[in-house]
Amino acid sequence: MFRLLAILLCGAVALPAADDLDKQIKTFVDAFAIVEANAAEPISSEQAFYTGAIPGMLHQLDPHSVFFDPGQFDQLQKMESSTQKGFGTVVSIVPGRVIVLQTLPGTASAKAGLMPGDEIMAINNYVIGRLDVDQLTELLGESRQHPAQLDVMRPGAGRIMRLVLTPEEMQTSSVERAFFIGPGIGYLHVTSFDENTGKDIKAAIEKLGGQKLNGLVLDLRGNPGGVVTAALETASLFLEPGATVFTIRGRSVPEKAEKAPESAKPYRFKLVVLVNEKTASASEIVSGALQDHDRATIVGEPTYGKGLVQSVYPLSGGAGLALTTALYYTPSGRSIQKPLDVKEFELGATTAHPNAQSEFHTDKGRAVTGGGGIRPDFVVTPEPLSRLRAALMGSGSFTGFATEYLRSHKVDEDFDVTPSLLDEFEAYAAALGIQPGPGEWATQGAFLRNHIKTEIFNQAFGVERGDQVELQRDPPVLKALEILGS
Repeated sequence: MFRLLAILLCGAVALPAADDLDKQIKTFVDAFAIVEANAAEPISSEQAFYTGAIPGMLHQLDPHSVFFDPGQFDQLQKMESSTQKGFGTVVSIVPGRVIVLQTLPGTASAKAGLMPGDEIMAINNYVIGRLDVDQLTELLGESRQHPAQLDVMRPGAGRIMRLVLTPEEMQTSSVERAFFIGPGIGYLHVTSFDENTGKDIKAAIEKLGGQKLNGLVLDLRGNPGGVVTAALETASLFLEPGATVFTIRGRSVPEKAEKAPESAKPYRFKLVVLVNEKTASASEIVSGALQDHDRATIVGEPTYGKGLVQSVYPLSGGAGLALTTALYYTPSGRSIQKPLDVKEFELGATTAHPNAQSEFHTDKGRAVTGGGGIRPDFVVTPEPLSRLRAALMGSGSFTGFATEYLRSHKVDEDFDVTPSLLDEFEAYAAALGIQPGPGEWATQGAFLRNHIKTEIFNQAFGVERGDQVELQRDPPVLKALEILGS
């Protein structure tokens, strides 16, 4: 058993000779026996192996090779499905406050009577006002796994309502948003890559007009990646049949190039891909392939740089192991993986120094930079967060003001923020203790109008309409529209 475990765990480094390995395993077993018999505090074999020996061995390889105890491995297997439990509620989270923005039809939240503007005061007797954002996020995540008791304050009700919501399994799509942002120009926000993402992207494009589109903005910002086959399917929607999407190279893994299938019927409209520092893994595979083949213009910030091939091995006792076995390369030869800050990490001659070459070239001869991650063709950053903007957003001022406004006003699609409404908002913020100088308010007019309208539309028409408003001032989106319109 120990010999088999050592072979599995040492797959990425050179194994010692058989006699040396036997001696090392015996030394470890002897050490464990002494600790078990003589340590001041009792220690279990599970504690020694699961939290000590095995994670310690993997730490010498790279930051992404991970051991999973039986409970963690079971969770990993469940996460491979896109079905998850939830209440069907979209909320705004700021320190000390959780406000409902939207309840999805037919879901547990809608059945319980939650409405946009409701403020969740407590969950399972945990008072929201006493928790920071990280604690709130963790509490909301945990509450989706079991029936939850919510204390809710409805604007104008004057009393706390107590609701019990039972989470239901929901089939979620990784294509979170699909709408037009310009004449004939579609916008898709893809949050991850799961087994259905390729099909969902194609369905969303067809709903917007398919080949008749004048252009498409594919937003992969914040997308951490996921299933690599979904990245292959997605890239194949836009690349010519037979075009290389990515290549795998590793010490014990034969080099293999994955290509768009010969049966592919790609879309040929103009394409812009948005990325940022949280765009990783499968998202970088798609971005890199489209850039190398000159099929899309990449806009935003340099991506994360995670291009490790992880192989998952089940172990005895229900445990598991995710082990780095190779690296991903773009069609031009760029390693997606950024340099690892681990001295012991070495996959062999083909991958030990994946970023030694700094310049590569696209199909048309354009120079693109290696070194890990995907560098955009146009680097465009979000608007800087001034002190006033941070105070307004951190306090939940926009969400709270929208809730109060909608209590006494009905809005339609033609609604816009007037100067008098800006004055009302300034007074609302002042009541919360936000009182900058008059000059600061004057310089933030466009930002304020956009965010007030966004939050009002979130609650009046749903978060998709709110997103459409917010994107009207998004610098990377504006650059994408400029490119697609040229």
